[in-house]
Amino acid sequence: MEKIKMATPLVEMDGDEMTRILWQIIKDELLNPFIELNTEYYDLGLEYRNETNDQVTVDSAEATKKYGVAVKCATITPNGARMKEYSLKEMWKSPNGTIRAILDGTVFRAPIVVKGIEPCVKNWKKPITIARHAYGDVYKGSEMKIPGAGRAEIVFTALDGSETRELIHEFQSTGIVQGMHNLNDSIESFARSCFKFALDTKQDLWFATKDTISKKYDHTFKDIFQEIYDAEYDKAFREAGIEYFYTLIDDAVARVMKSEGGYIWACKNYDGDVMSDMISSAFGSLAMMTSVLVSPDGYYEYEAAHGTVQRHYYKHLKGEETSTNSVATIFAWTGALRKRGEMDHNQALSDFADKLEAASIKTIEAGKMTKDLALITTIENPVVLNSEDFIKAIRTTLEEML
Repeated sequence: MEKIKMATPLVEMDGDEMTRILWQIIKDELLNPFIELNTEYYDLGLEYRNETNDQVTVDSAEATKKYGVAVKCATITPNGARMKEYSLKEMWKSPNGTIRAILDGTVFRAPIVVKGIEPCVKNWKKPITIARHAYGDVYKGSEMKIPGAGRAEIVFTALDGSETRELIHEFQSTGIVQGMHNLNDSIESFARSCFKFALDTKQDLWFATKDTISKKYDHTFKDIFQEIYDAEYDKAFREAGIEYFYTLIDDAVARVMKSEGGYIWACKNYDGDVMSDMISSAFGSLAMMTSVLVSPDGYYEYEAAHGTVQRHYYKHLKGEETSTNSVATIFAWTGALRKRGEMDHNQALSDFADKLEAASIKTIEAGKMTKDLALITTIENPVVLNSEDFIKAIRTTLEEML
């Protein structure tokens, strides 16, 4: 077939370790043979981030603003051990955090559903997408150990010097106290990203807090979501035939467990952190979880939800065979290519993305899979393939479909 052309580039952010190896194989086997791939390349591998003092991460985020769509490989967020291993100048921040801050985006994570990889919750039939507000709350909190009797207060000092005080607790003995914050601007961006993504994907949107207990903090989230929905999105949701639904977080958890899935569940920062891991584990595997960062300004950055698969990379360096699941990384590429196709009115590109996803799923459902899936599948006598052969098996399926 004639290669599909791309008019506008998408931003390509390369990464680290085993996912970097898979990244190149995916391009060689599943993309370049079929597409005249047009990307603006940024190397977010830890060595080059260190060489550029992390400027490459900033540049890649700014390029995403320019072109609208990015695809990102998994990257290392260094700790003390990594500093020593890579001889780093300093402990560079998480690239995901840097990009998220520049794009003012919300992360949406959804499982890839495949027959034979059955969810632990038997009535879940469709993906449940978690939208996590990745700012503030306990992640930017201040904490204090209380040494003995005394009064703990929240104090706000305005620019004119006036003070507002709120009693937290009159301590009679030792204890602990925590203060946290959020910003209306950040909550508004979170809400718009959620409403926009729900319209993009034609899915119902749920949002949940504990406003009955937290009558100012959580209630502000609820109020901002409702105000923006009523003013900006109500008509579009009704025309799309989808629903915005608010409930308490404990009610949402109960409803989720009894639902069939097929919706977006928007959560505050801590709730989203916890629930995204629950959803990914219950659906089968973190290696089968997509992640997309959506900006309210219409920028999109697609990646796999998992990390760099360090253990497999060290085996790879020793020349040992690995069986690393590349599905989420493949779906990062398909997500970006589909969105690029939508933005450029390039139907052939969007259709190719759909077919590559279908080929990946069909390959697994035919019993050809990596070791992690073979350990949990209900398919009898699965064929366990190594990292490269699995991608090549998907190519064979894809070629049969084209």
